[in-house]
Amino acid sequence: MVPLSEIMTKELITVSPDLTLQDVARVFAEAGISGAPVVSGRELVGVISMTDLVEFETSNPGAPRQRDDGAEWGEIETVATLDGSGDGEPGVYFTEMWEDAGADVLERFQSDSPEWNRMAEATVGGAMTTSVVSLQPSAAVQDAARLMMLAGVHRVLVVDDGGELVGLVSSSDIVRAVAERGLAEG
Repeated sequence: MVPLSEIMTKELITVSPDLTLQDVARVFAEAGISGAPVVSGRELVGVISMTDLVEFETSNPGAPRQRDDGAEWGEIETVATLDGSGDGEPGVYFTEMWEDAGADVLERFQSDSPEWNRMAEATVGGAMTTSVVSLQPSAAVQDAARLMMLAGVHRVLVVDDGGELVGLVSSSDIVRAVAERGLAEG
């Protein structure tokens, strides 16, 4: 039996729950990782992964980049005419265009970027997973692999008897251990 303490990553990159999702994505890219423990002070409060970022982005779309294909040519409703007649002010066109996006149009025009960037506004605390998958350093590598399969995750946090974070074992760590050590039960 190979214990997790022999293959775990001990020098961890952790993030704060107050960090923006845009900044955590940058941390992931620079460090070449796909997830990290979330720590507030010295307390483990969750885990954030690329999956969490993708789920956040797809469930909270920003400004639409293009209109839906639902409207056919010739179905456009005239809102105002040049002679002043019509159903509303010329600016109504823009408010109706983004009506389904869930944000105030004025906010979009005051943004520093051409697209409304929810990733720059949202924090790790709002997107992280708060139920962490963890084992103790003495647990077997096979136990971590089974737990990852059952929980559908790519990392197990390693915590000591007092619940303090001491390491992390990713699916890559397990693959490396199998490749280097030829781990097998028996």
